[in-house]
Amino acid sequence: MPWATNPLFKPAAEPPADVEAAAASSSRSTPSPSPEQDIAADIDDGFKEPTNKFTPHQIFYIFILDGVGAMILSGGINFAIAYAMYATQDVTTRPIRLWLFPNTLAGDAAVTVIIQCLITWHIELFLVNRDLRKGGVHPIGFIPEPKNRLMRWFMFLDRTQQTHEVRSIVHWLCFLRSQIIRALLIAVVFFPLIWGPSIGFLIVAGKWEGDDWYYDRVWAPQVFKLIQGGVLGLLTTPPMVIFWLTRCGWALKNNEERYGER
Repeated sequence: MPWATNPLFKPAAEPPADVEAAAASSSRSTPSPSPEQDIAADIDDGFKEPTNKFTPHQIFYIFILDGVGAMILSGGINFAIAYAMYATQDVTTRPIRLWLFPNTLAGDAAVTVIIQCLITWHIELFLVNRDLRKGGVHPIGFIPEPKNRLMRWFMFLDRTQQTHEVRSIVHWLCFLRSQIIRALLIAVVFFPLIWGPSIGFLIVAGKWEGDDWYYDRVWAPQVFKLIQGGVLGLLTTPPMVIFWLTRCGWALKNNEERYGER
């Protein structure tokens, strides 16, 4: 479909060379399917029918499996990264401080928000669309399409048909660019919600020594990264999951062709 060609999925069959002749032949041989038949075909292909309200399974999938799961996983990974980064530092020559280099926890906190949003977005892009195609979760069908032009762009609505070959290098680059832009916008939205409180926590946990707040090699940096990574995963992952569930619901309801292939 033109909204987001996804090279992770199997590409659709190539169109016939003479499109008009093929269309005329098709119209004479078979009647046009109704919208209901189109939706039924999509559902038979593995997709479940969009829901008119949140189901218990959707709530579990969004907020427990993905939300709490991301909190535990992200917190653990960030804790391990912080331990590897700071536990072996020589704080005499390379002190761990809030603002000053070479080991600045404020900078670490900022980079973590950006990198984790990028990674989480692409993980959910793959996992949620895989679950949708296999019928593991119902799409969301009760959220109306936005009318604002920028929101429609963000949700991959009203996009022009692509012209480059599916799974070509250009296709991959365009696909990744569109995903990275949206992941960075998510990071911008959540940055003040995460970075500001992180600085407050670090000020409380640090020791002021004339020019900056200083930290021991353990355990303040590790606990800080554990909490920041866990909270960031808990707050950002459910909206990303809802994004893809909603987008799939719109695609099925609007009879968009070959969801996940284009």
